[in-house]
Amino acid sequence: MRNTLYTLNLILLTVTGLTGRAQSVLQPGFNASEYLAMLRLDFTGQDSADDAHPLPDTGFKINPPEGYVRHFQSPEVGFKNRWSMWYRRDQKLAVISIRGTVADAASWLANFYAAMVPANGTLQLSDSNLFSYHLAADEKAMVHVGWLISLGYLAPTMLRQIRQAYQEGIREFIITGHSQGGAISYLTSSYLHYLVENGELPKDIVFKTYCSAGPKPGNLFYAYDFDFITRNGWGFNVVNAADWVPESPFSVQTLSDFNSTNPFIHVDGMLKKQSFLVRWYIKGKYNKLKRTTRRAQRSFKSVLGDMIYNKQVKKSLPQLKAPVYAEGNNYQRAGVPIVLQPDGEYYKRFPEDLHKIFRHHSFEAYYWMTEKYYGR
Repeated sequence: MRNTLYTLNLILLTVTGLTGRAQSVLQPGFNASEYLAMLRLDFTGQDSADDAHPLPDTGFKINPPEGYVRHFQSPEVGFKNRWSMWYRRDQKLAVISIRGTVADAASWLANFYAAMVPANGTLQLSDSNLFSYHLAADEKAMVHVGWLISLGYLAPTMLRQIRQAYQEGIREFIITGHSQGGAISYLTSSYLHYLVENGELPKDIVFKTYCSAGPKPGNLFYAYDFDFITRNGWGFNVVNAADWVPESPFSVQTLSDFNSTNPFIHVDGMLKKQSFLVRWYIKGKYNKLKRTTRRAQRSFKSVLGDMIYNKQVKKSLPQLKAPVYAEGNNYQRAGVPIVLQPDGEYYKRFPEDLHKIFRHHSFEAYYWMTEKYYGR
């Protein structure tokens, strides 16, 4: 009898384990149909930048994908930021969809306020609102201050809705956004990952990230960290190779952006055995290059940090205290790149036009190429 009960329990545990795995909604790896559904959610009722730059009718109709219902939409906060939570109708998956830039000067400020700050720290968003954040394990990691501020204003409602969804039995979440929404999605993924790591969110939550047309969110060490925490197929950036937005912001690499063991930092030691004339010549050229890149970095920090804050950001967010900017501007791509490469057929449908700068950034362009290369 005991052997029979043991066998039945073993079978029950095995079946339960298999059933639990079978019920998992999210799987690692790029899934085209999953991304296309996210793209539809990102553009459904989000008032994206495309609204200010309409394209000729190409037959696309942007409707929510079947099987999803909007559960929550946040108010506009910060730099006119907004996000929505969608539930899949079977309530096994929730989507955090972050809105991109809208046709409003305050919304564009989030992009232009492009100095870097450390990836770990605290922002004073208002007299009574401090946003403490941890976005990377590496202390050398830096991120874009405008998009970090955007996350700071969005985070409280995000955390409330995630905890509510968890109480309702949802354990799996997709984080997604197009353009500015993609940039904020990077930082959101990092923020939520480390909340799980620190025990502030449940350990069994699963996040998968689809950044669409995302600009560069931070420096090389932040990109390394993001790629590590989303390794094995949990973080993607889908890019149209003709789109200019993923090329931004401006990037400058200086010696302070290298690892400490990089030999370019230690030129003096490398030149010790050279003759005086060789040392004099090479070191002179080296110092000139070093000064040039350093001046460029300081100029970017002054214009994209101090000037933008003093002339524009204070008017839009008067209680926001200017952070201490990091000494860096080495913006890098992050996430596994899913490159949509235009061809002749694409350019017939979406011809180059300098007066329509968002043509290659549009929903239509991304949706059409994804279907072309990956199917539905």
